[in-house]
Amino acid sequence: MTLQVGLGQREGRYLLEPEALALVKAAGLPVIEHRTARSAEEAVSAAGQLGYPVALKVVSREIVHKSDADGVQLDVRDAAAVSAAYRRVMDGAARHHAGARMDGVLVCRMARPGVEVILGLTRDPQFGPALMFGLGGIFVELYRDVAFRLVPISERDATEMIREIKGFPLLLATRGRQARDLATVVRCLLTLSRLAESRAEIDALDLNPVILYDEGCVVVDAKVFLAGGDGRS
Repeated sequence: MTLQVGLGQREGRYLLEPEALALVKAAGLPVIEHRTARSAEEAVSAAGQLGYPVALKVVSREIVHKSDADGVQLDVRDAAAVSAAYRRVMDGAARHHAGARMDGVLVCRMARPGVEVILGLTRDPQFGPALMFGLGGIFVELYRDVAFRLVPISERDATEMIREIKGFPLLLATRGRQARDLATVVRCLLTLSRLAESRAEIDALDLNPVILYDEGCVVVDAKVFLAGGDGRS
């Protein structure tokens, strides 16, 4: 069985990131604290409410891959920097996507460091919905170190997925570092399995990165594609 790693160049209607984060939060997954801002002033206010440092990401239905469009600013540490970052995000996105509608920026609290993993869902035309787990961040494209299971999955299936990846030792205790919270990953995979069964309109879902800690985890970035549509509604 061959399944796609990540969303790639998938076509279709996709949710704005605030909508995607709301969907996975409602399903029971922990998401990063965030606010949507439609001006530099609102971004500064949001950052003050969330606490520094923060990240800013462009919000647009026409821009899926924000980093490629200079639409992301990380580790922003004061009000003046937030105001400047807002302008850089909006200007950068406009340069790469002239004429695209911008719905502001997502202001997110920066997650504390941990191990980055990816959790995903895809609907294969032949096999139906399948879940994905692997190392996240840049490692997804570099190593494609992921495991798949068809939905529905059991707790045993989820545990096997985690143990299958080559990077599994990174999740274990080593050299004074505590093991990552694998039980939380199992619960998240089971939650996504139920989501795949209950929400047939979800064509693909990509949570990358999910920051995994010795206790708990947090979804930092979410992309959700819906079946049908042209991506601009």
